[in-house]
Amino acid sequence: MADWVDVAPYADFPPGAVRSVNVEGAQVAVFNLDGTCYAIEDICTHDGGILTGGTVEGDEVVCPRHGARFCIRTGRVRAPPAYEDVEVFAVRVEGGIVQVRDTRWDESGF
Repeated sequence: MADWVDVAPYADFPPGAVRSVNVEGAQVAVFNLDGTCYAIEDICTHDGGILTGGTVEGDEVVCPRHGARFCIRTGRVRAPPAYEDVEVFAVRVEGGIVQVRDTRWDESGF
């Protein structure tokens, strides 16, 4: 089972904030949307660009390289040139700290 990784104190992570953190080798973008934290893979599925440098419009992040759009809440692609969704990661606030965890391998037995 994967471990929880600290991102930031929730008090220092206001609505509109975004941070990138490495979670067991995966680069993860953590967003605070209106007080709720979400985490998606920080790599555009179109060409491998980093998403945290893009703008946030509503619940979407716009890739700064070619304009692909991804839903921050679900990881679903919403506009080309990307056609594949990004991975979504578990997020919680524990002891006042925003934490994220990669749960992709939890059920596989690896």
